[in-house]
Amino acid sequence: MRWEELTSDLFPQAVEKAEGVCLLPLSCIERHAHHLPLGTDMYIGRDLCNRAAALEPAIVFPDFIFTQILEARHYPGCVGMDPELTIRLLDNACREIARNGLKKIVLVNAHGGNDHLIHYFAQIQLANPRDYVVYVANPAYGEEGDDPVNVQWETTVDGHAGERETSAILAIRQELVRTEALKSDGEGNPLERLKPLRDLGVDMGIWWYADHPSHYCGDGTFGTAEKGNRWLDARAAALAQTIRAIKNDTETKRLQDEFFERI
Repeated sequence: MRWEELTSDLFPQAVEKAEGVCLLPLSCIERHAHHLPLGTDMYIGRDLCNRAAALEPAIVFPDFIFTQILEARHYPGCVGMDPELTIRLLDNACREIARNGLKKIVLVNAHGGNDHLIHYFAQIQLANPRDYVVYVANPAYGEEGDDPVNVQWETTVDGHAGERETSAILAIRQELVRTEALKSDGEGNPLERLKPLRDLGVDMGIWWYADHPSHYCGDGTFGTAEKGNRWLDARAAALAQTIRAIKNDTETKRLQDEFFERI
């Protein structure tokens, strides 16, 4: 069900099998501490969508890496696009997906720096009429209480190249993890240089650099492939449930059409 692996002749059949649903994995190319590849988010987003589509058929769009990652441009290898171009590219990609018969487009985000972007993008779908719907999928995957995914984590600080992402890449592409470069010296702890303002709920673009200038948040030495597979499988199962609900959804498009008719 990967878009780029289908032949043109088989594509219409895949659209039918997917019931018009396309997963659009959003990631970026950026530094992930000393030990993980620049494409960490790309690999995780791709693998998550592949696992979910195996459970609930959906076409998986090719890796979409041109998203918001300006906060990492002080390190080699980062690809940070102009903000206005990022929106245009994402919009253009959605229009092309819809033109090919996939009218339910599901944004699956694998990069924390996109959180604000994707919700803004969903909101501006109301700017002009369209024959498709954009959904933002962020399903909960049971990380509460004593479930197997929750209890496996051994670290309390984790957010970037830490235990989770290191575990995921060990599960997906173990040969890309530079285990000899893994650090457990506290580098992954937040510096809290803007803590007084952050504690008051003040947000600013430089907040990530203030806390994690080396793009390390957590401790990757605790990562294992087993943890990674467990985490990815749980997220994929939750995403598969979301895909099924989106397939059954007729109300969103009806309300979207009604909205534009009233305008």
